[in-house]
Amino acid sequence: MNGEQSRKLIEAAALESSQLRRLTAESLSESMIELAATISAVIGSGGKLLICGNGGSAGDSSHMATELIVRLTSARNRQALPALALSADSSIITACGNDYGFDQIFARQVQGLGKAGDVLILISTSGNSVNLIRAAESAREMNLLTVGLLGGDGGKLLTLCDKKLIVPHTSTQRIQEEHIFLIHLLVELIESDLCG
Repeated sequence: MNGEQSRKLIEAAALESSQLRRLTAESLSESMIELAATISAVIGSGGKLLICGNGGSAGDSSHMATELIVRLTSARNRQALPALALSADSSIITACGNDYGFDQIFARQVQGLGKAGDVLILISTSGNSVNLIRAAESAREMNLLTVGLLGGDGGKLLTLCDKKLIVPHTSTQRIQEEHIFLIHLLVELIESDLCG
């Protein structure tokens, strides 16, 4: 690829991203406000967030948990908010994968750490990962609220999530870019709800 082709690729990606950002903000703003209020109420009543995803979405899970436990910006010092990334403990993941299979790595943690009234956030670009589906099924059996940060048509997780934010695109990288945008906005809204 020569320099001109590379520049065109960059410009096309930037245009596609900016158009998707506008569409995401317009189409999901009301759902975001409602979801943030719901999560704030859960935290306010002593509940917690369990967050999971695979690959880049595992990174997003850790990112979200970090922003909630530490803080989003230095402009707002506030108490830690209860959140846990289920992709973060390699010992649990490898032991469960070895003993029960990779499909159970998140469900097993939901069963051990979740309680009725908590929130399970499932981050997935396709919505079809079996380990996330199993986690959602366990969460629903235990009366956790299930939330999907999804893309495309939502995949199989669509019907297993009580609330969902679906990025209207099919490209994995574009969906992941919007997931980070949504995560940052959700945390900011939750902070505003809980901490003024």
